[in-house]
Amino acid sequence: MNFIKIVETSTYLPKNIVENKQIEEKLNLEDGYIYKRTGIRKRYYATSCTSSEMSSTDTDTTEKIEEMAKKAVQKIFDQNISKENIGLILVATTTSNKLMPGIANYIQKELQIDNCICLDILAGCSGYINSLDIAKMYIETGKIEKALIVGVDILSQYTDQKDVSTAIILADGAGATLIEKTNKSKKYFSNIKAEGVNNQILTCESGQKIHMDGKEVYRYAVVKTVESIKETLEKSGETLNDIKYIVPHQSNMKIMKSIASRLKIDMSKIYTNIENVGNTFCASIPIALDEMRKKDLLQEGDKILLIGYGGGLNTGSILLEI
Repeated sequence: MNFIKIVETSTYLPKNIVENKQIEEKLNLEDGYIYKRTGIRKRYYATSCTSSEMSSTDTDTTEKIEEMAKKAVQKIFDQNISKENIGLILVATTTSNKLMPGIANYIQKELQIDNCICLDILAGCSGYINSLDIAKMYIETGKIEKALIVGVDILSQYTDQKDVSTAIILADGAGATLIEKTNKSKKYFSNIKAEGVNNQILTCESGQKIHMDGKEVYRYAVVKTVESIKETLEKSGETLNDIKYIVPHQSNMKIMKSIASRLKIDMSKIYTNIENVGNTFCASIPIALDEMRKKDLLQEGDKILLIGYGGGLNTGSILLEI
């Protein structure tokens, strides 16, 4: 059996920093409202505009999503990482404005990565989890040796800046992960599910703005995530004591605190960076992973739980040994 290991990670964040005060003034909110409700202090926008009138196709002042994804991947190769034997590029996103060619194909062309499979994955905020699991299966079968997984979203283009439920949370960013096969035995268990019954609680029609039923999303995220974690641990034979960090989709600090409470664990075991990044949907987990590696928080042999949940509705967890 072929196992996987993380070779390198990277992050790309747009240059425009949007502080809470800017949004609070626009929405006539009291000082401190956003941080109290979300745990966010600032976020990054690919556009210099925060007007609700901005169209999802208005790109005059906006970085293109495919460029953000490419820049994240380029940072990996800037670390003297070879492009050889990359057999798969997967891009998880919810905000691509192109039907074809896909963002993965764009990365392949621009960075001259030859002879590989290119796929864009649409699975809501759980897209990175789904993509990592697909890449692992390709490697496990021996079909490929290396895979690039990218999570990227430009949510500012799809956010109604007059809608308090989304405007105070959503942000832009890209994160990339390069994995490869290893003969060294490393634990890996995945638990991925989709439930379409109540998918109206988080939606975005083509050309429209994101709609979110905050209370229902909160309930779904907490309940289903805790279920997924418990099921994954049971399948793997591990316990929470064996897990160094839980790395969830950075949705809302209240959700992450509720997850910790239900699992009866200290918040120090749940890695969060939402305070300084915001909710970047598909990019949130790879950005968090990159930050953890740069802080030397992860050592070989550590076991972590990656948790995705959101639009679809999709829920996924991966127990990964570093």
